[in-house]
Amino acid sequence: MRRRFGAEFLSALLLALSLVLQMAQLAFFLGSLGGLLGVAFGAFGAHALRDRLDAYSLGVFETAVQYQFYHSFALLAAGMLLMQFPSSVLLKSSVFLFLLGMVLFCGSLYLLSFSGLRWLGAITPLGGLAFIAGWACLAAAGWQLLGQ
Repeated sequence: MRRRFGAEFLSALLLALSLVLQMAQLAFFLGSLGGLLGVAFGAFGAHALRDRLDAYSLGVFETAVQYQFYHSFALLAAGMLLMQFPSSVLLKSSVFLFLLGMVLFCGSLYLLSFSGLRWLGAITPLGGLAFIAGWACLAAAGWQLLGQ
């Protein structure tokens, strides 16, 4: 009985470790992908959209690109910290919140710039709140983990 419990515990521990490493890898991958797409979208906006969107819509698009860049770097930082501190709930939370913010904030602005559907602007602040909460979690993680 005791031997079986030890094997189950070890198996669960290995699974948890693999999930944490996957989360760090996911954060690093998605941060890199976000940066790549930010460059592509920025170039697309500067060259292809300049004559197709009005000034307001182009500004909305550029804001989405900027915030996508900022939070791509935040994902990279959180992913690297997760590799060092794999059990940090605060770091995992910051990754989730940065991703949620990118989808809600940047995604709604991209859609708004192309569609002109003003109601999409109501979603944007939810993404902004996710960004703020993500930065708060990252700051708390830094305070907690780097102060040890």
